[in-house]
Amino acid sequence: RASLDDVDGWLPAGGRHLRSPAEMARRHRRHPQAVATAAALADECVFDLALVAPSLPPYPVPAGHDEASWLRELVRRGALDRYGPPGAERVTGAWAQVEHELDVIETLGFPGYFLIVHDLVDFCRRRGILCQGRGSAANSAVCYALGVTAVDAVRHGLLFERFLAPERDGPPDIDVDIESMRREEVIQYVYERFGRTHAAQVANVISYRPRSAVRDAARALGHDVGQQDAWSKSIERWGTLKGPEPSSSWHHLQKAATVGPGGVPATGRAAAAPGALGPPVGSVSPGSPAPGGSGGRVGGGSVWGSSDSHDVVPRHLPQAASDLAEIPAPVIDLADRFLRLPRHLGIHSGGMVLCDRPVIEVCPVEWARMPGRTVLQWDKDDCADAGLVKFDLLGLGMLSALRIGFELVAAHEGVELGLHSLPQEDPAVYDLLCAADTVGVFQVESRAQMATLPRLQPRCFYDIVVEVALIRPGPIQGGSVHPYINRVRGREPVTFLHPLLERSLGKTQGVPLFQEQLMQMSIDVAGFTGAEADQLRRAMGSKRSTERMAALRDRLLTGMTERGIAPDVQEKIYDKLKAFADFGFPESHAFSFAYLVYASSWLKVHHPSAFYAGLLAAQPMGFYSPQSLVADARHHGVTVLRPDVQRSPVQAGLERLPDDDAGGRPGVQAPSPPCTPPEPDLGLAVRLGLASVRGVGEDLAATLVQERVDHGPFAGLRDLVRRVRLSTAHLEALATAGALEGLGVTRREGLWAAGALAQEGPDTLPGVSVGVEAPTLPGMSPVEEAMSDVWATGISPESYPTQYVREGLDAAGVLRVADVMRHEAGRRIAAAGVVTHRQRPGTAQGVTFLSLEDETGLLNVICSAGLWRRFRSVARGSAALVVRGTVERSDGATNLVAEHLAPLSLKVPASSRDFR
Repeated sequence: RASLDDVDGWLPAGGRHLRSPAEMARRHRRHPQAVATAAALADECVFDLALVAPSLPPYPVPAGHDEASWLRELVRRGALDRYGPPGAERVTGAWAQVEHELDVIETLGFPGYFLIVHDLVDFCRRRGILCQGRGSAANSAVCYALGVTAVDAVRHGLLFERFLAPERDGPPDIDVDIESMRREEVIQYVYERFGRTHAAQVANVISYRPRSAVRDAARALGHDVGQQDAWSKSIERWGTLKGPEPSSSWHHLQKAATVGPGGVPATGRAAAAPGALGPPVGSVSPGSPAPGGSGGRVGGGSVWGSSDSHDVVPRHLPQAASDLAEIPAPVIDLADRFLRLPRHLGIHSGGMVLCDRPVIEVCPVEWARMPGRTVLQWDKDDCADAGLVKFDLLGLGMLSALRIGFELVAAHEGVELGLHSLPQEDPAVYDLLCAADTVGVFQVESRAQMATLPRLQPRCFYDIVVEVALIRPGPIQGGSVHPYINRVRGREPVTFLHPLLERSLGKTQGVPLFQEQLMQMSIDVAGFTGAEADQLRRAMGSKRSTERMAALRDRLLTGMTERGIAPDVQEKIYDKLKAFADFGFPESHAFSFAYLVYASSWLKVHHPSAFYAGLLAAQPMGFYSPQSLVADARHHGVTVLRPDVQRSPVQAGLERLPDDDAGGRPGVQAPSPPCTPPEPDLGLAVRLGLASVRGVGEDLAATLVQERVDHGPFAGLRDLVRRVRLSTAHLEALATAGALEGLGVTRREGLWAAGALAQEGPDTLPGVSVGVEAPTLPGMSPVEEAMSDVWATGISPESYPTQYVREGLDAAGVLRVADVMRHEAGRRIAAAGVVTHRQRPGTAQGVTFLSLEDETGLLNVICSAGLWRRFRSVARGSAALVVRGTVERSDGATNLVAEHLAPLSLKVPASSRDFR
């Protein structure tokens, strides 16, 4: 036992550090056994979380089977359907690959995991819920045979070891995308199937960032809600409170090559060909998943639904809030102290855990605020440390939009469609993509993608796969975008450091894009096994180990020497691998998303009315607002009708126009004779749903529709309120939206009657309301109708806000967007429009991008850092702008490089989606 005089040896004055073993031994030299005994005691007290790690619940299998044999049986059935019998397989090597994967799965003890995922996907299929697995699971032939993914890993040569290797120290990671509108059904099925006590959702720890810190600090100091909101919104993307954050710890970082002046990585890359559009840029959409960018100045953008949600922190940050003097110093001081502290617990976007015992025995659990859900008090990293197995059930809005679109096509056109049964390699789909006519199309609708598509000119499915992967912060920072496009356009020769690299890099023009290519390169040039290749990928990733890297480097160089590769080429290949490991995108992930790109493009080409109705019904989702979607629908000849209590469904749907309305409307052509593939039926109009009306909501809209279905159309206003209880606010909103015009009531008459009719209801005596009949009232002007539409639904179905100021713009010589697209490059012009998006990608070197929209289309506007500082208040605060600048064009992509910004006053309000 140490004497009391030596107690200070355990904790030095101030408690600033722990003493070294040598210091402790010297302090306790009179009792040398004390230190050793303390160390031995500490070893005995070590607690390994693996001791409490739960297993998955046992999966119920038919009699005579265990989990492994039942998985083999399910895979055999699926493989027979997809590959044919073993003796006559349609894809060479498919059955051998399936057997190899099953052996690995059984060795690692994961059959139960695959059975559970298959069960969830099968439940979705039985219920008509669109879903598909994505991510590295698409590298697996077993997942394809089970129907979990739609990607044939064998046919496309995807490496299984990227998904599951023998050395894996945890369960596989299969992300399942489920249509967002019905994801809750799947979550509740998990609770029901495995028991509420054995399932829970993973928590997400929300920490303070500058905007949330300012808002809460202002609230704590007694400022009103409007001021809190205004101050928080004044902080721009990447903005700080008191200058640069030393650690940048509240940003999500992604490793990338150092970028030099002009956006050129310091590691060097091929110079852009003459006419190429400046430095590469990228963007990220907070909370979703969704970065974007391009290989030129035209890049950037937000692409929803992506898992690659990390952006790089730019070198050039905007001015700190303290320097702008817009927020009081006490608010900034308090907010600065909040930064990086936990704010509250949320629910992980898709993570659920399953245990073979009550979850509460492993981790504290609480009831979520959402009904019918329980949530852990740990985040995903804590759950992983404790050995909890997580399943990711992710909501994807486009799957909901596609399912609704397919159902509408079946109901109104008699054509049954499926997500993976659409006609393949349709030239019309690629024509749409090459023209960048992709508003509303999954993944490729952002400004960045729309600027890149004309340059890439996709003409086959694999081109879509490349497009999905190319516009990401990693490839942009890694300098892959310009070389790839230049090689595709024939401006740069396709070269390889060594002929052995042609197999892995040939399909991407010799430019590395995918993580699987890194693995294939090591297999081809050094003879690595698939498992060794995955070890190399992991070692070269974000958590590099010096020892592992040294061992693998020696193994790599030895293998290259055995294959006769010269030493200087070996070093170049190694350097390329090491640099590429920082930004490679999973090819399997790109394949999974490419199917949705193709499906949404196909629906837009051949069934545009159903396409737009699906998008509007699945809101909120996507890159563009409903107003922009409706404007694009008009450009394609699709009629959009206002909500109507007599005709509207709950959400947007389709309605057959009278015969005399199918043609003759501006931009509308009569449907062509039926053919294969189908021609668009423009006689089908999109009817907005009642739930889109302000304050009505889905429940009340469903009540209105059900009452109409059960007891027939409403005879008038009094009949409406006698059958469905409506408040004054509900009636006013319906009247303002024009939804009562089907009852023969104008908007002003409906507003007049709203207060009086609210006194009546299903449980009141008839005729108690007085003053319902309105006197003769003036009709609304087109501008007033558009204002009413936007107030009530956010959409003006027959017009766009810029139409009502076009006369003045024409007089001032301001061009329409469509005219800018046709204007010669290099000329200085002025254009005007509504600002739909403001974006500042981390890879853009301080450049901000504006998306400008008028009644004729969309235009990308490039604002330099200096111009943004000069016009900051106008650029950030104006709903619409007049922009003067120079037209820039390359490979069919048009931009306006801004030189001057001026606010544009609109008669009809508009809003933007900023820094997404």
